[in-house]
Parts: sequence; structure tokens; C-alpha cells
Amino acid sequence: MSDHDARCPVPHGDPHGDPHGDRRRTAPPGERTTPRVEVRDGVWHVRALPLVRQVLREADATVQAGFSAETARQGLTGDHPPVLYADGPEHRRQRSATARFFTPATVRRRYRDLMEERADELVERIRQDGGAELSAVTLRYSVEVAAQVVGLTNSDVDGMSRRLERFFSGPVTGSSGAPQRRLPGRLGAVVGSVRPLWAMSAFRFRDVRPAVRARRRQPREDVISHLLQQGYTDREILVECLTYAAAGMATTREFIAVAAWHLLEDDALRAEYLAAEEPARHGILHEILRLEPVVGHLYRRTTQDLVLEDGEERHEVPAGALLDLYVRQANADPQELGEDARRLCPERPRPKGVRPEVMSFGDGAHRCPGGFIAIQETDIFLQRLLRLPLEFAHPPRVSWVELIAAYEVRDVVLRVGAGQGWREPSPASTAR
Repeated sequence: MSDHDARCPVPHGDPHGDPHGDRRRTAPPGERTTPRVEVRDGVWHVRALPLVRQVLREADATVQAGFSAETARQGLTGDHPPVLYADGPEHRRQRSATARFFTPATVRRRYRDLMEERADELVERIRQDGGAELSAVTLRYSVEVAAQVVGLTNSDVDGMSRRLERFFSGPVTGSSGAPQRRLPGRLGAVVGSVRPLWAMSAFRFRDVRPAVRARRRQPREDVISHLLQQGYTDREILVECLTYAAAGMATTREFIAVAAWHLLEDDALRAEYLAAEEPARHGILHEILRLEPVVGHLYRRTTQDLVLEDGEERHEVPAGALLDLYVRQANADPQELGEDARRLCPERPRPKGVRPEVMSFGDGAHRCPGGFIAIQETDIFLQRLLRLPLEFAHPPRVSWVELIAAYEVRDVVLRVGAGQGWREPSPASTAR
């Protein structure tokens, strides 16, 4: 028995016993997994894990080209480029200055109690109501947590949730491939020119402006207070707030829904998750996120010639080339993660230096700083939710944001069925 077989002996939730079974709930239609590198219409398409990782770490040879960055840069003014679009020394300075808001120690000390209180309230409401549409619940939950980190705490959370959902709404592709005009568009939506100005204005005047005024009078330990100390203008703060809203609210909302989907449909995995201590629970969530990265594509443009080596193959990428990095395919690279890379195995062996979620939070200079917060708040909510005897009213619906191949899970209608009712957490499951 190989080391891999010993650590991943039983495919979770595979009724046919197929060791290579695809456990993903959000696989896009027409997904291509090969070739590992190809050039089409001048764009370099990269699907191999080691090469995606290499490009993301080439801070001196590439710049951000995703989330409409190149279009957005043309319209940017002011002394402080948004952190999402910055590169080089300015980006490193911005990231270093805000890193303290996202450390595990800070999250546990400042935000864990809030997460637990809100999760208790929301799950109790689901129990009393006999069910809920999960994506609506998780939007409010993720908005309230992220708002504390950013400093958007001087307006109504429910109203802010509605305003952000309207702002991020945009064309998406349904499972049938037909365009649909609804649902949030996530990180790409920070470009105001492609989103309704009225929705951005509502967020600016009802949520951002009151928070800025309050922090001018009395600074706090949050992102807005930091930006004011650095001399950011109101407009620059607005753009940063939209960026953090997309990264910290919309994407976490999607992951909570898809993680709940996996755990509710797999009794053995759910039991394992609920009985585990925190590190093991986080490991299960990281493995689900590896299979279901919310953002499926990242983009970089080379600023100098770049050589990519994949085994015996050598690829010379010229300066000025656009690289399309396939996160979903990299996360399931069979050469790096095993031929069964599309099934769920929390104990999966990984190449040295590769994180459990692989590329789902990105890598290199632009790696998502809020990864720990996302996993922590997901875990806290699901511990409570999954102790209810829940069932799906019908299968959830998956749509796609084409800009970044991001999924959106909606119509996640849960109902509380007959059964044991609420189950008290075991000591192990509540361990910190």
C-alpha cells in the first residue's frame, strides 16, 4: 500500500467505490484539464500546479492583470492605488501595514466572540423557523464579520448586506450556459464603471461615509482607521472598502454554502467533522476549498521574460504576455496531488511547501490575507448549523461569474426535519 493509499483509504461519499470519483459540486461545464500549458490567441493558459505557483510568486517579473486591473488602472487617480491593483514596493508596504488585522492571534482575540454570538443567533433562528435559504443567512453573517475588520460598523448590517448584493449583481452564467441577470459578481466588481453607480453611491453614503466620520473623531483598530492615518481620501477608502467587501464577504458566503453542501450530503464526513478538534475540522474545510476554489482563474502579465519548466518541458514566456492561471485545475493536478485529486481526502499528501487549500487563496504577493478569518468563521458557523437535523428542500443551484470562473451557490433551501433536534457540541468540537 502506498503512502497515499494509507492516508486516503476510503473515498468519502462515493457510492460506486470509484477511487478517482469526482466529488466537486461546482465543476463548470466544458472544463478543460489539459494541456498543462498552451498558448491561444496570445494568452498563456497555465493549468499545472507548480507553474501556477511559480507565476504567482514571481513578484518582480509579473503584475496583477486580473479583476479588470488593467482597465481599472487607467481610471485611477490619487496617491494610493488600491491594494488589489498595486504591485512592487507600494503593494508590499500596504500589505505589511494591514497584516496585523488578519493574523490568527488577532482573529481569535478580536473577532471570535462576535463570530460565535452571530452564529448562535442565526442558527437558532433557522431552528425556530424550521429552515432557511442558506445563502441569504451566510451573506449577513459574512458581512457582519468582515465589517468589524474593515470598520464598517456605523450602519445597519441588513441594509448594508442588501446594498452590497445589489452592487455586486451582474451577468452570470447558469448551469445551462444561459446568461442570467442576478447574483453577486465578487472581486471583479470593484471596478465601478461596470456596476450600477446608484448602488455604489448607496454603499458610499449609507455605510462608508458614516464609518469614516466616526473614525475621524475616534480612530479604532480597523482598516478604515489605518487608511485615514495614511492620508487616504474618501474616494480611495471607498474603493478599498469595496475590495474588502468582495474578498471578505462575497467569497466567504459562497464557501460556507458549498462546504455545508458537502457536509450535509456525506453523513460520515459530517460525523467526522463534528467530532474533530479544531485543527482537524480546519483540515476538512481546507480540503473542500481545494476542490471548490471560489475564484477559479487568476491573471498576471509579465514585465520581463519568464521561463516556466514543467518536468522536461520548458516554456519561454516573453515580456508583456498575459497569463491565465487555472486555479481549479492546479488544485486537482494529478501529477502533484494524485490521480484521485478530484475526490475529497483531508489527509491527502501534498508537495513540500504547498498549503492544504493549495491555490484557493492564491499565492505570492497577492495571496488573500483573510484566509484564516474565512476558515475560522466558516468552522464556527457550520459547527452549530450541522447539529440541526437538516435536509435540502431541493438541490442547490450553481451559477458562474465568467470574469474569474467563480461559482455562486443559490437556492440552498434547508429545512429542519424530524429527528433528534439540536445536538449539544462535544468538548472536542468546541475546543479552540
